[in-house]
Amino acid sequence: MDQSSRDDTLLGVRPSPVPGRGAVSRQSSRDKRRKRCLPGSTVREEGRAISVWADLVGQEEEAVRTLRQAAAAAAPAAAGGGGPGMTHAWLFTGPPGSGRSTAARAFAAALQCRARPEQGCGRCESCRTVLAGTHPDLDVVATDRLHLLIAEARDMVARAARAPVTGRWQVVLVEDADRMEERTSNTVLKAIEEPAPHAVWLLCAPSVEDVLPTIRSRCRHVALRTPSTAAVADLLVRRDGVDPPLAAYAARAAQGHVGRARRLATDAAARRRRKDALSIAGALVGSTGPPGVGGCLTLAAALVESTADEADTATSDVNARESAAVREALGEGAVGRRGEGRRMPRGSAGTLKELEERQRSRGTRARRDALDRALTDLAGLYRDVLVRQLGARVDLVNEDEHPTIDRVARASTPEETLRRIEAILACRAALDANAHPQLALEAMMLALRTPRPATALSGPVAGLT
Repeated sequence: MDQSSRDDTLLGVRPSPVPGRGAVSRQSSRDKRRKRCLPGSTVREEGRAISVWADLVGQEEEAVRTLRQAAAAAAPAAAGGGGPGMTHAWLFTGPPGSGRSTAARAFAAALQCRARPEQGCGRCESCRTVLAGTHPDLDVVATDRLHLLIAEARDMVARAARAPVTGRWQVVLVEDADRMEERTSNTVLKAIEEPAPHAVWLLCAPSVEDVLPTIRSRCRHVALRTPSTAAVADLLVRRDGVDPPLAAYAARAAQGHVGRARRLATDAAARRRRKDALSIAGALVGSTGPPGVGGCLTLAAALVESTADEADTATSDVNARESAAVREALGEGAVGRRGEGRRMPRGSAGTLKELEERQRSRGTRARRDALDRALTDLAGLYRDVLVRQLGARVDLVNEDEHPTIDRVARASTPEETLRRIEAILACRAALDANAHPQLALEAMMLALRTPRPATALSGPVAGLT
């Protein structure tokens, strides 16, 4: 998950309602304006029609039209009345923040909606419970670890095989399909190849290449695109009540990432951390020249520490609640009839060790995501520097950083700026390949300080490469 955008919780971390199972969660989303929609009626609020598609911004032309038509065609198929039928597996792809899980959840609500003439009214009980994540025939799977486990995949397959309780379809929504390893994907593949009569699989991934070819060949593809800055700003004002100037800043800084824009608009600490990351570009230029090697290493250490603190702050409360729930379930602190403390049952140590491993995996992902956000912001600033150097007539992403952009642009050439962007992208790739964060960032800082072209090696050194 790329960073997947998943959508509005800080760092993508979601507490689990089941003790000891911190990986899988059934999310809840906004559940406002609870009024029942009568079949065939048109509901409007403040002059706007309300539907399950309201929060899916910038996708109206292709994706929403396709999903609306599919939901309408699926209704008679679910009732056994024929019609064009229903595709039982869907793959939602798009860049980070484009709204993959939002689109999948809206489609799930439209499939379960019983209003007429249009599926997905947004007001009936089925729509409201799907959007809130409480519908009995919807299973939302999202991981806050590095990978989905094969045991979780087996749970999904078992759930998909059940008959619907109250809805038309048994929907399984996998928000992190790109985090399924090969053997996990093979477990799901059989259920997608031979789906139960009323099962619908909704898989979300950044691109089609992030899932197995055997899975994507059996799915109907829905491609989403990055929404415009204006569309994201309008959503923040309309849905979250953000002031228009702040909404415009957040949408521009997030570069179309809806979840990140909401975080920047509602969290002052997130805005401060972003500004600290952008200050690296100015520090590497310096008022009297670039810093020495020691200064670069200090900048790398500061960034690693800052992102680690951010990740620890976001996960510490979740881990504490989860650990307390597991220990309570195992009987820690229980008192016997005579007032003596009871021991936890045999095998508890293994359960606690597994919990610690899961929480460690959660923390690793949180730190990677925090670093990736900082590096994305820094690459965006160097993009603005390149725009200024080339005199391109396009909007700047970081309009509030004019002094830094101008100073870096005067102190370097467009070629050096491109090499700096390449160094950041190389660092992101190294982190994704599980490189040590400290070493990867130190190498990046040195490359940003002296962005020189690569030179051909000769002699014995060449053999080492």
